Amino acid sequence: MAEINIKEAEELEKKYDSGLQTRVIGPNLLKFTYFFSILFAAYHYITSGIGVPIDYWHMGSHMAGVMILVFIGFPAIRGKSASSLKPNSWWIYGNVPIWDWVLIIAGVSSAYYVGITWYEIDFEFLGQRFQLPDQVMRQGNPARIDVVFGTILVCVLLEAVRRTLGIIVPIIICIFTVYAVFGMYMPFQILKHPGVSWDLFINSMYFPEEGIFGVTLWIVSTVVFHFVLFGILAQRMGLGQFFVDIATVAAGRYTGGLAKVSVVSSAFFGTISGSSIANTVSTGSLTIPNMKRMGYPGHLAGGVEAASSAGGQITPPIMGAAAFVMAEFLELPYTTIILAALVPAAMHYIGVISIVHFKAKRLGLRGMPDSEIPKLWDVLKRGWPTAIPLAVLIYVLFSGYSPHMAAFWGITTALVVGFINPMHRIGLNDIMDGCVTGVKYALAVGAVCSAIGIVVGVVNTTGLGFRLGFMVTEVAVNFGEATLPLISWFPFADFSLQDITLFISLIMIAVTCIFMGAGLPTTALYIMLATVAQPALGNLGVPSLASHLFVLYYGVISEITPPVCASAYAAAGIAGSNPFRTGLSAFSLGIGKLIVPMVFVYSPAMLIVLDDYFTWHEFLHTVITCSLGVFLLSASVAGYFLVSMNGPSRVLFGLAGIYLVAPSWTSTIYALIFASPVLFLQIAQYFHFKSAKQRT
Repeated sequence: MAEINIKEAEELEKKYDSGLQTRVIGPNLLKFTYFFSILFAAYHYITSGIGVPIDYWHMGSHMAGVMILVFIGFPAIRGKSASSLKPNSWWIYGNVPIWDWVLIIAGVSSAYYVGITWYEIDFEFLGQRFQLPDQVMRQGNPARIDVVFGTILVCVLLEAVRRTLGIIVPIIICIFTVYAVFGMYMPFQILKHPGVSWDLFINSMYFPEEGIFGVTLWIVSTVVFHFVLFGILAQRMGLGQFFVDIATVAAGRYTGGLAKVSVVSSAFFGTISGSSIANTVSTGSLTIPNMKRMGYPGHLAGGVEAASSAGGQITPPIMGAAAFVMAEFLELPYTTIILAALVPAAMHYIGVISIVHFKAKRLGLRGMPDSEIPKLWDVLKRGWPTAIPLAVLIYVLFSGYSPHMAAFWGITTALVVGFINPMHRIGLNDIMDGCVTGVKYALAVGAVCSAIGIVVGVVNTTGLGFRLGFMVTEVAVNFGEATLPLISWFPFADFSLQDITLFISLIMIAVTCIFMGAGLPTTALYIMLATVAQPALGNLGVPSLASHLFVLYYGVISEITPPVCASAYAAAGIAGSNPFRTGLSAFSLGIGKLIVPMVFVYSPAMLIVLDDYFTWHEFLHTVITCSLGVFLLSASVAGYFLVSMNGPSRVLFGLAGIYLVAPSWTSTIYALIFASPVLFLQIAQYFHFKSAKQRT
């Protein structure tokens, strides 16, 4: 199976990423969207360097641009009709029907209305006097026209999200809206609240500070888009290929070499990619066909790439742009978030590469031949200029400048290096195409993050987050009281009711995050989960930084959790394998990501930056035992350590891994008890097979 070309990769990405599934439009409209996208990208690039306009004008401009491109590019109903060009008539132009033009006008008008009416309006027209006081004077008592435009914006945003991401997110937002307005009719006493009138609801959702014009839209319009654009330009100038070449040099010659190349290159690529699917397709188009050529089953080759690529969303420095939103939510320096995320991300890749190693051993898959591994000096000589923009971006970030200033210098450096790099020079057309692609990637994120502001506003207005947290705790306590007598009969069990309550609560919240995160871009899923699920962890005494990372990790796991695992399905499309089986392989390979959040909740020392919890002794103990635990769990999942393992050995190794992951000396002792007989058996069998092989 040959490597798929760029066009095939783009088509595959479009198939599995709903945010890229646009309709065919007429030639004149196609030119308009092309140049409008370039202007949209240029506006964000320039303002990131010289400073953004007043927030409500800047956010309004970003939202207006997103509305224009969404309703031109995305049909109301997807199907064959969207892929065929209809002739122009009184109700359709460029294959865009009249109702979409109405939605564009309504969306742009309501996006700019806040800025236009920010200060007092008082004028006469055709004998009629129009008067509207300053926006600050209308807080809590919106004018009728405020409510009209606010309602229009809510409706248009929901339709934009439906077109780009599907119906699930609009349904969730509508449920929160109903809760805000009809809180007095909720069935459970803990959820009841007086409710708010529609006027006050729109007042909270429409005017800046919270709701639609809140922190979510601000971060998307000042940070997220810029890093999406940087990632696209960096890839076009050859940084992605440089990552693959470096990974090949580092891991290609070892057991399971091609799979390890996939893991390492995806980890590198994740530093600049804001999308798991984009990461999967970009690196997978090179690695998956080669893995199959070397004997890897299709589902395993696809699963390795999907699990590795999904890890990019938790890999510093960008983390799918969620790191910047987290820094804003927690009011912490961005560098603090990055330092905290380093060790947990490393644990994920330790898990993936360990399972890859053991599965390759079990399948008898060797590394790449030396003839196919490039020389390190040749790779560095050819590709080092492509890494300069990433180095500049990281340097500016860690120098204390704002993220959008770092993005500005990263993009600027990418443009300069791309023009002058003789090894991989890019032209003006490449840059313009990159801008258009970056804008297309940002449309779904821009629409959904604007709409997710409604969820944030409802939670803040009604206190829903704390209500849900109390409910989770109550359910966990009741369940813990029922199960404690049963658990106490198990050997080595030494749990209090508080321990069981916390564990059950974590399981419930983790499952909720996986379900709620399905199909959402990383930034949007983090915003929603941090608003809805994170307060429950706060009620349990979990440090804020640990709880925010916890919900992010389990939200991102949805990318490789069947049945909704878009990254795995994209990888299956490249591998030509069964999508569901590929999803199961990806999920099993992501064992480290599944377990590590539990570890840093119980032992926040892993996050390094929490002074109240960090000691070198606690940190080293947690990291070492967690690494060994993930290693043993990986062997259990793969069914191989020194030689193949039978069922009981896999169970014992798995239990030992779980006990090692739990950060306490007692659990470490129990882990040794479980692992010892398997280790002795594995060593004995290894030397037996080795001596038998020598005799023959």
